[in-house]
Order: sequence, then C-alpha cells, then structure tokens
Amino acid sequence: MSEEKKNEELQKEVEATDVVTEEKETEQTPEDAQNEALQKALERAEDLENKYLRAHAEMQNIQRRANEERQQLQKYRSQDLAKGILPSLDNLERALAVEGLTDDVKKGLTRNSLIQALKEEGVEEVVVDNFDHNLHMAVQTLPADDDHPVDSIAEVLQKGYKLHDRLLRPAMVVVYN
Repeated sequence: MSEEKKNEELQKEVEATDVVTEEKETEQTPEDAQNEALQKALERAEDLENKYLRAHAEMQNIQRRANEERQQLQKYRSQDLAKGILPSLDNLERALAVEGLTDDVKKGLTRNSLIQALKEEGVEEVVVDNFDHNLHMAVQTLPADDDHPVDSIAEVLQKGYKLHDRLLRPAMVVVYN
C-alpha cells in the first residue's frame, strides 16, 4: 500500500505541476491577447486618423474652390448687363454722330453717364492699335502700303468691349493686309 500512496502522491504532484504550468500559460495568453488587441486598436486609430486628415483636407479644398468660384462670379456678375447695354450705347453714338445736333443736345444726352456706369462695373473699350485676333474681328481688308503696314487698323466699324480681362465683344475693324 505504501507504494500506492506514493503513486497517488506522485500523481498529485504531477497534476499540481500541470496546474501551475497551465496557470503560467494562462497568464501569458491574456498578455499576448492584450498586446494583440492593443496593436489592432493602434492600427485602427492610425487608420481613423488618416481618414480624418483626408476628410479635413478635402473640406479645405472644397472651401477654397467655393471661395474662388464666388470671387469669379462676383468679378463677372455684370457681364450679361453689359452685353445688353452695349447695343444701346452703339445706337446712341450713331445718333450723336448725325450732323445738325447742337453741342448742348449732344452733351445733354446720357452717353457720358452710360459710359461712366459701365466703367464703374469694369467694362472698358478694347484698345485699337494693331490688329489682334483675340480682341478684334476683321470684317474687311485693304491692301497694305508704305504708309499703312500689315496688321494696322484702317477703320473701326464697331467698338469692342472687355469686362476686366474677359472679352465681351470684339471690335469690328478694317485691317490693312
């Protein structure tokens, strides 16, 4: 019997050693699990931070584009108005060119105030020095000679106008060619 008791005691020691070993393994497993969970949380946090930074940058870009568009709209808000007024201005200038009107009548007309109103909105006449296909429309050509070099303008048939840097209407000109 004593051998049986020894075997039982030996068996109990082996089981106790197994329990201690399992406890040690169990203690390491939660640490590994915590480290793994922490690593996953850090990766997720980094991913969310990247998404946040991208979304923030996108919002800034949207705001910048909206401001630029708003400034463009503000700058060219008078374009349709100016296009509508220009034919009236042309007719007024033609009427003033008629012989027989007194200077008082010519000055009394609204031409100067109309031109001033357009200038305040940023509308200005196209410069007519030499022919520029971006600013002028050649409706007729004349042969060039010594007094009139190529691409010089012989006559302006209709004035051209710009709104700031945008062409509203090209000047209709006769060009030496």
